[in-house]
Amino acid sequence: MILFAENITNRLKFVCEFVGNEIFNAPINLTSDKNQFVETPGIKINYSNTRLSSREIQIPPHPILFETIITPQKIHCNTVSGNKAFFLNKEGDYPFDIFAAIFYLLSRYEEYLPHQKDEYGRYFYKESLAYREGFLHLPLVNLWLEDLKNFFREKDKSIQFHRKNFKFIPTYDIDIAWKYKHKGWVRNVGGCVSSALKGEWTMLNERIEVLRDHHKDPFEAYEWLDALHLYCRMKPYYFFLLAEKAKGYDKNISPANKHLQQLIAYHAARDKVGIHPSWQSGDDKKLLKEEIGWLEFITGEKPKYSRQHYIRFSLPDSYQELIKAVAWETLFWHWAKWQRLNAEAVEEFKTKHGVNVMFTPPDILKEFLAAWDRVAARESEKNPVFKEIYESQKKWASVTVPMKKVYFPPYAIAADHYWPDKK
Repeated sequence: MILFAENITNRLKFVCEFVGNEIFNAPINLTSDKNQFVETPGIKINYSNTRLSSREIQIPPHPILFETIITPQKIHCNTVSGNKAFFLNKEGDYPFDIFAAIFYLLSRYEEYLPHQKDEYGRYFYKESLAYREGFLHLPLVNLWLEDLKNFFREKDKSIQFHRKNFKFIPTYDIDIAWKYKHKGWVRNVGGCVSSALKGEWTMLNERIEVLRDHHKDPFEAYEWLDALHLYCRMKPYYFFLLAEKAKGYDKNISPANKHLQQLIAYHAARDKVGIHPSWQSGDDKKLLKEEIGWLEFITGEKPKYSRQHYIRFSLPDSYQELIKAVAWETLFWHWAKWQRLNAEAVEEFKTKHGVNVMFTPPDILKEFLAAWDRVAARESEKNPVFKEIYESQKKWASVTVPMKKVYFPPYAIAADHYWPDKK
């Protein structure tokens, strides 16, 4: 499938990739070349206001996919093929701009705009277009795509669509790994006192029986889940809450607890494991980095999956903070790994291949710096952008380098003290 648009934007690429993969199992090909579009055989989509050929489906575009800002949209819903639709078209071959409408819903566009929040600080669902228009309970985008496929079939009986198979993926948020076990005597004594004061004698007895190893902890269902997944051939995802302090909505045990670490490591070896950012990390951004660091320490791998505790997140802030946290962890991971790999490579050069590793003489290093100065001066004369960046770097270095000369002792002093050169 090919789609013509006068301007190909990132928003258009995003939605066309989604639509193509959903119905064809391949992205829709985009072009801004009119000749290429006209000469392409078969059914095709003209996403412009000007008709280009007789054998095309023209969908006049809504401006949203060609904008670079986020601004309130005027939306009027109507019924199309029994379903609510918006960004309606009076012209063209299709009753509404399905690409713009899908982008609006998939991107959760309205959540980027000022809005009322619920008691947990989340987007208040009653603010949404889906709630106001009565389709919050419907997979509206999927219904639109089914209608689009039927429309294509009417135009071309031979067109083939991707048939999607149902797939169930179980996911678990491990907010509290055990109800009573491994919580320490302070929390358990406090729990016993609380149950006694409230007259919760059944819970008190249950806690005592579990702590005496007479009964299994009620939350310890992990072996049963393993057997279920194996029997049903399912691949689960586990999201672990790793707040260092149990506070408010975060009631987990400490990530330093060896039993919790063993549980996480066990599942990381066989299942998909992700971070479950704490409620506290929504208010204190540095906690998110610490929690991701804990998961990476326990599993030995950089986290790839995340699901917010209480689904507490806001757009775009929560996604940006996750990216920053993972990027920061990746930077330090790479830095440490780079040093180790270089050290191992140098040792292999020397011991396995007989390479004589030598210091570069200071005179050569000084001449290298002088040569660089000449190159930098020449490039600065030719390229104003290069000059601006280079001058900015030198200005920054003029502040930091003198400080480092005073603050940091020469590296060789400590290195020669503990690892002197072998005679």
